[in-house]
Amino acid sequence: MEYMKNFEEAEKIDKLRSKMMKYILYKKRTEMEVRQKFCDEDENAVEDAIEYFKELNYIDDENYIQRSMQEFINLKNLSLKEISYKLCQKGVNKRLVEDYIAKHEDELLAYELQSAKKIWNKKIQNSDENSVKEFLYKKGYTQTTIQKIQ
Repeated sequence: MEYMKNFEEAEKIDKLRSKMMKYILYKKRTEMEVRQKFCDEDENAVEDAIEYFKELNYIDDENYIQRSMQEFINLKNLSLKEISYKLCQKGVNKRLVEDYIAKHEDELLAYELQSAKKIWNKKIQNSDENSVKEFLYKKGYTQTTIQKIQ
């Protein structure tokens, strides 16, 4: 009887891992996203599966930050504050985001400046300077960045 119980438990964990694997491989996910998706499952099994995937580097928040930053830089015009906020919304630890920004400060500040310039050039055609500045402030750009692009 003990053997059957262990077998059923192992089968349950294997099914959960398979579901998680599909979820993670479809799109890179943060640890929090995985936890939220599988919150209705057995807590111990979820914890075990998350640790298993962390060991295999399928769940890696630091790698998620790096990939997301590159995606934002390549595709969007965002301030560093906006990027940080978006990552924290995904459940990434704020300290990890701040550490990444600190390590890549020069590159990211150059990106932010370039991003602000693009927005400025686009918006200034249809608006006055003050409303464009206000827009940039609301988007999280620093006063220093805004002053540099004028």
